[in-house]
Amino acid sequence: MKKLIVIHTGGTISMQQNEEGTIEPSKQHPLSNLNETKDVPIHEIEFYNLPSPHIKPEHMLKLSDFINALLAENEDIAGIVITHGTDTLEETAYFLELTCKSPLPIVLTGAMRPSNEIGTDAIYNFQCAVRVATSKEAIHSGVLVVMNDEIHSARYVTKTSTSNVATFKSPPFGPLGLIHKDKIIFYQKYLYSDKYTEIHEITKEVHLFKAYTGMSNILFQHLNKNNTNGIVIEAFGQGNLPPDVVPVLETLLQQGITIVIVSRCYNGIVQPMYDYEGGGKNLQNSGMIFTNEINGPKARLKLLLLLQKGAAAEEIQSAFQE
Repeated sequence: MKKLIVIHTGGTISMQQNEEGTIEPSKQHPLSNLNETKDVPIHEIEFYNLPSPHIKPEHMLKLSDFINALLAENEDIAGIVITHGTDTLEETAYFLELTCKSPLPIVLTGAMRPSNEIGTDAIYNFQCAVRVATSKEAIHSGVLVVMNDEIHSARYVTKTSTSNVATFKSPPFGPLGLIHKDKIIFYQKYLYSDKYTEIHEITKEVHLFKAYTGMSNILFQHLNKNNTNGIVIEAFGQGNLPPDVVPVLETLLQQGITIVIVSRCYNGIVQPMYDYEGGGKNLQNSGMIFTNEINGPKARLKLLLLLQKGAAAEEIQSAFQE
């Protein structure tokens, strides 16, 4: 009989509320030995016990390497569930999407309320994640995020509310599927398959910026080739920036630093339509790369992996414009 692997990494789902009402890590994972499936035995691994703001790309890479080795060496695994803090869950999910090789279900879940708080979503989200990870429909669906009765693609999902249990959404496409009492239904098919599986360390540095009105060039002036390999900017609208930052960005491009433009809007696409100083057409002509369908934090991770594997400029351009 095939087994399900549950990997705990920390987060609210692993914490409990104390008498003062604050939330803190518990000595034993509250969901430990919670086996609600009669068909598939569960094997648990406490890989990390970290609040998700403590997670770094190095942690993600170690987790990815572990999963790849585990699935390569064992044929009796039905799927994997990863419990994770919600603050950076979408980034870890997308990193695993880009670096994990197996078509078997890899499902991340978390909780907005700890397991001993009234109205907790911890146990229910975990049980739903187990159901999805052991379903045949989830095979070849990419890395998934399961929260609040919904199944989301790691590529599109993002946290939209600070505390609401319905926080995870996938603008503009919606969830891949829904979880019902008696069945799991996938309404959409996941198509993307870009993979960067030959990464063994994280040594590159990619910074993320968000455009704002009157943005100064002072932060960009402190960047150089010695401490920066790439930059991702969440620009205005379809991909426009304040004119004051353009000269220093062009200097960074000339130094060989890759710059990727996404939009700070979560709906719509970036496209170089405006031909004025700081306009998208102007930025594209200078050598900046426009990309769609992923947000700034995910674009940063993708650029980090591309640079880490030594991708040439043409490969990076192609990878972001597929």
